[in-house]
Amino acid sequence: MSTPREKNSILRQVAASLGWTRHSYYLLSGFILLCGLIVYAWWPLAEEALAYIDWSGPWWRYFDWLLVGIWLVMSLLIMSGADLRKDAWIVAVGLVGGLVIESWGTQTEIWWYYTAERPPLWIIPAWPIASLSIDRLVRLLRRWLPGEDLLQNTQRVPRKNKENSANSAVSAVNKILYWIVFLAFYALMFSFVWPTLDKSFTILALILVALLILTPTDYRLALLTFAAGSALGYFLELWGTTRECWTYYTLATPPVFAVFAHGMAALAFWRTMLLLQGMIRWGIRNSEIRQP
Repeated sequence: MSTPREKNSILRQVAASLGWTRHSYYLLSGFILLCGLIVYAWWPLAEEALAYIDWSGPWWRYFDWLLVGIWLVMSLLIMSGADLRKDAWIVAVGLVGGLVIESWGTQTEIWWYYTAERPPLWIIPAWPIASLSIDRLVRLLRRWLPGEDLLQNTQRVPRKNKENSANSAVSAVNKILYWIVFLAFYALMFSFVWPTLDKSFTILALILVALLILTPTDYRLALLTFAAGSALGYFLELWGTTRECWTYYTLATPPVFAVFAHGMAALAFWRTMLLLQGMIRWGIRNSEIRQP
């Protein structure tokens, strides 16, 4: 039988392997508190959802295991490598960005919620949580997938020359993939939002996405962010559309565009965060220069 000290050691090893920090527990506590507040504030909606489950019978057949799975995965992801100083940026941009996106979609009726709110406030907190999860997924992808800074030389040619050649090749591939992926996405987006092209919100969205695509900063990181956002977006959209929490005008469950739109949103949030941080650094430098 293990002693309390051994149990603590095992728990610490598990936490270390998962990349948990002291801030991880703060984030998880905030996440749980937020979920509790949403359920409390919108209890009639939660009560309506629970009413679909027959608790007197085989309840596990009607229980929403997909929602629980998404919740657990996102909980584990946001705890990995948590740093409140960095994560505060992600949360802030995610909140504002989520509100903008939900306003665009519901006001133009590209999608609508079963509560008929435009947009519903209870869905907005899901965006920063998803943004934190995507940030962690991008970190994992950067470790697992080869990049310019990760390639190692294994042949007889000089290491430096070989690495430079390999880095150039990978960089070129990333650049080509970037333009293929994002131009294809823009074409998909244009065709999907075509019925709402008379809406100013849609015109602004198309202009913003075009600007983001045409001004790349890091091809590889943009692709990884898009991939991570789309991967998480698939499960979120699958849950939301099949449960009829929200519905797209095409009635698809989910539409292909909606899945990849999460990847584009993740890219937009990341670029916005970089822009804001750069502006703050620029302001600080200018204020220091002007001081006598």
